Amino acid sequence: MPQRFVDICQSVRASQTTVLASIALMAVIVVVNVLAPPYIYLAPLLVAGPAFTAAFAGPWPTGLVAVVAVAAQAIIAVVRDRTELFSANHQAQIVALVLLGASLVVICVLRERRGRELRQVRYVSETAQRLVLRPLPEEIGPLRVASIYLAAEAEAQIGGDLYAAARTDSSTRLIIGDVRGKGMPTVGDAALLLGAFRAAGQRRPLVELAAFLDECVSWNLAEPDESDQADETFITAAILDIPDEGGRADMIDCGHPPPIMVRNGHVTLIAAHPATPLGLGELAPPVYRVDEFRFEVGDLLLLYTDGVIEARDSNGAFYPLTERVMGWTDCHPDAFLQRLRRDLLDHVGGQLGDDAAVIAIERLPAPARSVSGAVDD
Repeated sequence: MPQRFVDICQSVRASQTTVLASIALMAVIVVVNVLAPPYIYLAPLLVAGPAFTAAFAGPWPTGLVAVVAVAAQAIIAVVRDRTELFSANHQAQIVALVLLGASLVVICVLRERRGRELRQVRYVSETAQRLVLRPLPEEIGPLRVASIYLAAEAEAQIGGDLYAAARTDSSTRLIIGDVRGKGMPTVGDAALLLGAFRAAGQRRPLVELAAFLDECVSWNLAEPDESDQADETFITAAILDIPDEGGRADMIDCGHPPPIMVRNGHVTLIAAHPATPLGLGELAPPVYRVDEFRFEVGDLLLLYTDGVIEARDSNGAFYPLTERVMGWTDCHPDAFLQRLRRDLLDHVGGQLGDDAAVIAIERLPAPARSVSGAVDD
């Protein structure tokens, strides 16, 4: 059954429940008001019916309840004293209910229109996320992979952090990066780097790939924006090449936080010789050095952006990533990242101050390796 049809049915049921509850409330007000002594007058409480309906239902249910409220006001006037229907007091209250009901209907119409616009914006955002930051497959060659992305801006699902993967004939290439700044303004720079990686990640040697990515970001840096001023953009990144055989991995670090190796519950930072961040090559010609390290079956390699290690708690303390994951023995990437996600959000109180991305990679034993391992990047 289509999700949209299910949502419509649930909305109709919710509206029916709201209308019935509002009418029941107004019926109680009418009965109590009729039976009460003459000096007790509860008719002004009838406004609660349309107001309650407007809070939970659309314009049509709200209009219906407003009409019932006007009728209830007339019933109270007729039953208590037939001459009161034409009194100035009752006529003023009826006019007030009519105006209130009309106002609530207009508000409901505007709210629904705004809701449709927000749903469309959310749809565009989700589509952009799928196109720019494609989900990583669960298995890539001999690797099992999981990733999470936490955007700093509320309601956003993508920001300035990025990751991608590509397959060569005998290895898996991965990149994780962080655009200077945070939030939606950095999406364009992230998309540029991801597009360049997908175009060249399968064919160029690792050093040439890093130089190519630096040239692409530098070119974007030199492009003037609408104010004819160059954008001051650079991107920290870690570019990895993990051969299918040999139990090792190669990496070029461009000013990015070093990866973490989790091996039998012990945590080790991968030593690297970082080059300048991507986009600053024209200021200082970078020297790229390939760092090699062991990555064997049973190891878990953790790639992350600085939004993780710079996340602060209410006292201003940074998230101690290496200390937190020390002793975690579950090396399944998805379970590991879900635990890390909960722990990180608990540390910051539910909302990060900067975008954060994490990739967990496990090398599979030879018999369990996927024969396809294709990546559509």
